[in-house]
Amino acid sequence: MTAGAVLLLAALALGPATVAGAPKEDFRVPPPPLTEGIFPCSECHASMEVDRRRRDLTDMHDDIVLKHDEEHRWCLDCHAPDDRDRLRLAGGQLIGFSESYLLCGQCHGDKLRDWKVGVHGKRTGSWNGPKQYLLCAHCHDPHAPRFKPMKPEPPPVRPGQAVRPGEADHE
Repeated sequence: MTAGAVLLLAALALGPATVAGAPKEDFRVPPPPLTEGIFPCSECHASMEVDRRRRDLTDMHDDIVLKHDEEHRWCLDCHAPDDRDRLRLAGGQLIGFSESYLLCGQCHGDKLRDWKVGVHGKRTGSWNGPKQYLLCAHCHDPHAPRFKPMKPEPPPVRPGQAVRPGEADHE
């Protein structure tokens, strides 16, 4: 066996951790957009008994209105009940908030695929070098992910093109 083959086998053996049996991909992301002053969640939840009952929250987090498959989902479907500083995948694996794309991708696989290749979401960096990705939660509220309706703007006016009545001048 050649030295290169030995190095390749060693790299594969010591390779990245796995989630659900697949190699873990490392995406550079900025810190998740967590609400100021509430993370780490364990600061408050450490002294609380875990209440797994589906219910309306009244003491804290009562400003969160779940509009994300709310007939079938509840907080502890995504948030780890025994480690509130982590998220929980359907298979039980715990992940950090910076890997929340794995959680979203369980149901939105086509969006995750598109996000990974830079077709969905925002990605900055070099064409063939390091890239930084925004997490789903940078653009979508995970509790109510639909974008708010936006008023469409008129198309841009090309130089020398007459402005149609009712359209603003874009110059």
